[in-house]
Amino acid sequence: MKISLNEIKKLVPISVPDDELLHLIGSRLVEVESVDDWTNKFKKIYAVKVLSADPIEGTHLHLCHIDAGAKLNAEVDPSHSDFIQVVCGASNVKAGMHAVWIAPGAIVPATFNTPEPFKISSRKLRGYDSFGMLAAADELSLGSDHTGILSLDPATATPGKLLSELFDLSDKILDIENKSLTHRPDCFGLIGFAREVAGILGQKFTEPAYLSTSSQITSSKELTIHIANPALCPRYSCAVFNFAKLPQDNSPYFTEENLFLIKSGIRPISPIVDLTNRLMLFTGQPLHAFDYDKFLTVGGSKTPNITIRSARDNETLTLLDGKTVTLTSHDIIICSNDNPVALAGAMGGQSTAIDASTAKIILESATFSLYNLRKTQMSHGIFSEAITRFTKGQPASQTLPVLLEASRLLNLKPTILVDSYPSPASPSPIQVKPSFINSLLGSNYSQELIKTTLENVGFSVKLSADETSEKSNDLPLLIAPPVWRTDIHLKEDLAEEIGRLLGYDNLPLSYPLRPFITATLDPILNLKSKIRNVLSNRLGANEVLTYSFVSKALQQKVREPISDSYQIVNSISPELECFRQSITPSLLDKIRENLKAGYADFTLYELNQVTQKSLGLNNEGVPNMSTHLGLTTFGDFYTAKHILLELQKSLGLSLEIRPQDSSTYLEPLHSAAIFLGEAKIGELGEIREPILKTFKLSELISAIELSLEPILSARPKRQVSIKLPKFPYVNRDLTTKVPITTSYKSIESILSSTISNLPNLIFNLQPTSIFSRPNDSTKNLSFHLSFTNSEKTLTSSEISDIMNHITKALQATGATIV
Repeated sequence: MKISLNEIKKLVPISVPDDELLHLIGSRLVEVESVDDWTNKFKKIYAVKVLSADPIEGTHLHLCHIDAGAKLNAEVDPSHSDFIQVVCGASNVKAGMHAVWIAPGAIVPATFNTPEPFKISSRKLRGYDSFGMLAAADELSLGSDHTGILSLDPATATPGKLLSELFDLSDKILDIENKSLTHRPDCFGLIGFAREVAGILGQKFTEPAYLSTSSQITSSKELTIHIANPALCPRYSCAVFNFAKLPQDNSPYFTEENLFLIKSGIRPISPIVDLTNRLMLFTGQPLHAFDYDKFLTVGGSKTPNITIRSARDNETLTLLDGKTVTLTSHDIIICSNDNPVALAGAMGGQSTAIDASTAKIILESATFSLYNLRKTQMSHGIFSEAITRFTKGQPASQTLPVLLEASRLLNLKPTILVDSYPSPASPSPIQVKPSFINSLLGSNYSQELIKTTLENVGFSVKLSADETSEKSNDLPLLIAPPVWRTDIHLKEDLAEEIGRLLGYDNLPLSYPLRPFITATLDPILNLKSKIRNVLSNRLGANEVLTYSFVSKALQQKVREPISDSYQIVNSISPELECFRQSITPSLLDKIRENLKAGYADFTLYELNQVTQKSLGLNNEGVPNMSTHLGLTTFGDFYTAKHILLELQKSLGLSLEIRPQDSSTYLEPLHSAAIFLGEAKIGELGEIREPILKTFKLSELISAIELSLEPILSARPKRQVSIKLPKFPYVNRDLTTKVPITTSYKSIESILSSTISNLPNLIFNLQPTSIFSRPNDSTKNLSFHLSFTNSEKTLTSSEISDIMNHITKALQATGATIV
């Protein structure tokens, strides 16, 4: 956003140097990204009158004689004391016009402060002496037009007058960082910005009289307004104007109004559009004009019936730029009867565009839901000056006053004026004592200073009822924020406002009064650190950090119920509109990117918060959050199980893996639930093949999703020191055929109990595979067995006896050794 310092000075008496003012603006209001200093940009550039303009035969050039005033005429071109000779190639140059002349020695403004500034000189062109040049708008950095030289108004453009004096060009243009003003819709207008400048200078700001009007017109038989949902459109004001002929072209002369737009970074277009743009730049309130007759044609009615409603999914609208957009229910549309004619707050429709035949217009001044318009802005890629202001939440109070000011500037009385304001808003006053503000800021500001500081920027400050007779300097103050301050709700907001306006750098410095006590280590952070030590340092996994917000499309890919997700009202992107329910989907999304980058066979994990509506709200009405470990790895169920067992061993936990019948995104027969005691705290297993296909993944991938809070309350298993056996282990692989209904756990229990009953035997039993063919009634379970005797080396006959014991125990259950 660009703001002219001279325009601010027209609204606020400035008593400090420019550099100091810019410092105050940067420290107390908003970051100034850069300053375009025009102070020396227009030196030796003058208004002149073209006395003659004769074509030079065989060229497109003209030999011009110009009048720059007697003094300049004599100084620059002594051979012709009553004029200066200039060769000009512009097609619009003619005798009698007033133009802009860049004198020899001056720098062309468009090249000012560039690496190669172009200095004008005197030289011969086509055999004629040419002193300086007549300039076009783009050469003067006053627009983009290069079709001809700039034409000035003869009534004001006295020959020889400096252009900088004629148009107040000794200025500084501030380039403001918009994002830091997202919560301040008032500062997106020059009036609101100037009001803040007055506040930080300690001055009372004088509000323009037209913004103080409280008049309201509620109905008209000649035009009706229907607002389907006041939450989408709090207020809609409009007026109808008749023109004998709508002015389509700008004045033939460059004007102060043109310059105001150019300084603000907006190109002059036409009188009506320029008028609405100027009012928007002054007040922050955008306006839009419809062709009245076209509006009636679209609606098929004799009088305008304006409807403001949500768009229907897949409804279409062709915009002014010729682009046809497909609408969604998030979009707000303006309709003639029920037929869309404009995308509210963003852009008008082509069907009601003003053109050369327009003689009657409907001028709209309204305000819309900033949350809906942010979605519209992102989904349709519209980033106009108007929607930028609407997405900050323009106050409803100024729609009608700005519309009435437009009528005054047009010097035209509206034939119809209608204002629909279903639920007028009034800010709630906040009661606060000066001592509260001082306690937060560490200041000692008086009650009077606090009152004056807030009143300077439009707050209403009164002593609370029945307190006026007291003499204390700490009386409760009843403070009502102005209607444009939608960010003020709490006592703390008022303290922040006082600190900002009076300068945080002016607060007294002091040492902290609180005792220096070492903070207690957050248990969840300590647990995360232990998990990272296992996964990253020991197992070589890669920790990632992904957005906590995900798209509905991502949740649909993994079959998560979107109805259980919290949706973000003002999401910055359609890809970030829901708070995620689990971490695994985000990791699956990143696997594809890493594969494309050339990586393979890796493990990703993330430690972060998730939530679902089913978790409910806490006592402050905020969603309950749960900290999760999400992990994905290349490999089958047992790869993920191995990682979980390593975590369990390192954390000293007693986790139990139990079968589960169903899972959102895991294969039911190749997944399991993770229990801590009787509480399910997560699951692990292989990702369903159809889900992998939606991510364009062909490899087998398994995952772990684990809730960490229950682990904090679990008592870790007591670590028992184990004396390593002196004698060698014996390794055997064992496969047994069992009925398809027999579980692995039952066979594992038989093996474990059988071997445990053998004297002095130390063993380790690990599963290696489960194999079955489709439609078979049996399956093969394979195990790897390691065992040793704690007192001696086992002989071959003793090993055979052990294996026979195991075989008999299995056969007794109906199992067969393969």
